[in-house]
Amino acid sequence: MDIREQIGIPAPLAEVWPLLSDPAKVAACIPGTTLAPDQGDGMWRGSIRVRFGPTVATFRGEASVDYDHPAHRCSIQGRGIDQRGASRALSSGVIVATDEGNATLLTVDGSFTVTGPLEQFANAGGVHVARALLAEFAANMAALVAEARPVDVVIAASPAPPPARELGGFGLLWRVLLSWLQSLFRGRTR
Repeated sequence: MDIREQIGIPAPLAEVWPLLSDPAKVAACIPGTTLAPDQGDGMWRGSIRVRFGPTVATFRGEASVDYDHPAHRCSIQGRGIDQRGASRALSSGVIVATDEGNATLLTVDGSFTVTGPLEQFANAGGVHVARALLAEFAANMAALVAEARPVDVVIAASPAPPPARELGGFGLLWRVLLSWLQSLFRGRTR
């Protein structure tokens, strides 16, 4: 499955890119994502949990992240195994951040495959779930940027942000429905 999306963050690139360059902060903005505590060898290990109605999938895996800071571009390669052990996921993508004045436009161009029992679900609605996660990511990143803006008095370094709330149940269903409706009206067949 391929996905190409553009999402906006209402803050200048100079404020957004440093946060996008920190995989721990990015992971904290993705609903249902948790990083393992022992990072540092170039691979980022963790899990992502997605709830859709009565179905919950938790993929544990790893990702490599490569930054081209002058081009404000990031490449990601990831893989994971569902905790039930029967489904596997592979993903790759490129994210390019563009300065839009007082906003940053993120262009996400990627693909993912899921094999095993969750394959049919991924093929039927995976793109819409990915869009829902990207929308939540953008909202969480905007909040993180707002929190990171300088204030007059700095008392201590800020701790890592808490993980984003898991997107599930009605919230996920609503975002998937909106994504599906938008694709119908735009004539998309992704």
